Amino acid sequence: MNGNNVIVLMSDEHTRSVMGAYGNDLAHTPTLDRLANSGVRFDNAYTPSPICISARASFATGTQVFEHRCWSSAEPYYGQQQSWMHRLREKGHDVVAIGKQHYRSAADDTGFSEQILPMYLANNGVGWPQGLQRKPMGEFPDSVEMASILGPGETSYTRYDRDITAATVNWLQQRQASDSMPWVLFVSFICPHFPLSAPRQFYDLYRDIDLPAPYDCDPAKQLKHPVIDEMRRFWDYADHFDPDSEKIGLRNYYALCSFLDDNVAQVLAALDESGQADNTQVIYTSDHGDMTGNHGIWGKCYMYEDSVGIPMTLSGPGIEPSTNATPVSLTDLAATIEHAVHGEVSRPVNSWQSRPLHEFIDNADSERPVLSEYHDGGSPCGFFMLRKDRWKYVFFSEGHPSLLFDMKNDPRELVNLADDAAHATILSELREQLLQILDPEAVNRQAFSDQAAMMEGLGGMEAILALPSFNHTPIEQD
Repeated sequence: MNGNNVIVLMSDEHTRSVMGAYGNDLAHTPTLDRLANSGVRFDNAYTPSPICISARASFATGTQVFEHRCWSSAEPYYGQQQSWMHRLREKGHDVVAIGKQHYRSAADDTGFSEQILPMYLANNGVGWPQGLQRKPMGEFPDSVEMASILGPGETSYTRYDRDITAATVNWLQQRQASDSMPWVLFVSFICPHFPLSAPRQFYDLYRDIDLPAPYDCDPAKQLKHPVIDEMRRFWDYADHFDPDSEKIGLRNYYALCSFLDDNVAQVLAALDESGQADNTQVIYTSDHGDMTGNHGIWGKCYMYEDSVGIPMTLSGPGIEPSTNATPVSLTDLAATIEHAVHGEVSRPVNSWQSRPLHEFIDNADSERPVLSEYHDGGSPCGFFMLRKDRWKYVFFSEGHPSLLFDMKNDPRELVNLADDAAHATILSELREQLLQILDPEAVNRQAFSDQAAMMEGLGGMEAILALPSFNHTPIEQD
């Protein structure tokens, strides 16, 4: 199983519920389904943070957000902690990135031996610092854009993904099967991230299909929580949709997933033609999901399954088809990639968790806890999700009430059991499990302290608000 090449295919904002292999019969994703069905499909995979920059820092380092402290959309990874890319490059392996990285800048050594068509942070590596204003909470006027740019059509993002695919195909065509050292290719697409505008041929796949309407959209019946309510106010994407535009938006989201699938198909065809498929393991995943209107929410940033849950599949030589219920995370991919390439795993210093996915293939462990955190714009406090077995526990710092969901009996997360006396024992057990991993109040204070220092370094909030704001990272070449 060791000594393989590795291709990591990562999308942006792909919720696993819009993929055929995860049970969606309306989603046209034949290539991703083939990957899932030919290898291991992890049914309980999660992002360490439902926001791009934090999640991608965890992907690079194999560590949690509280460990690497890339808290928000203005605090990126720039090589400050050793990555799996550094370690493999030091051993003589080619580690090549094509597409979106969302690291700070080209001037930073993040560990890649080559970067092709990279997307770094906007504002010269500062990203989106407006989100640092959390107390008092600012406004986000750019949210109107999601419901305003609706397809079908091409955007800078779909054109970018086409370029990524072409560059990947070219790289594989140039690669010799006789190369002695295994290589790693990180191909990072940007779809299905909004704008919700998909090329016509993919939009037409859903034009005459009545997709299921988003659920739990009646404000009078929705779960009430002070932090979630504040986030709904800030991230008010849903307020700009009407029933007709929401249908168009949902069709375009599905269509962008199909567009992504087509690009993946081209990459895998090139891999086959290169003669290296038999010694290349393929990982497919996404940095986080999207709410797609469920719970009356569009976008990411929440601990609801649509946002924090991600697809994750592992296929290739030595991998037999199976499904796996073990809770896993993007943090596990650092160890997974190193294990696939040469069998050795350099566990990050002080890392709470990073294990090769290969360890779970024959030893599924539903009791394994997985962590996710959020410390970015829209939230007046940090909050933390722990998924273990059938339970999802969400802890909000600064005295805000917790959430508890039974994911077996309530997969849509409609009923909060945290105040139910019958579930007091499991609530206490999960809280203790969380406290064994971190001190959430201390982590929350550290995040706010780091963000205050960054705001001061940028000249204060007035200077920050004068910087360009955006709803999605612009493509520099546009």
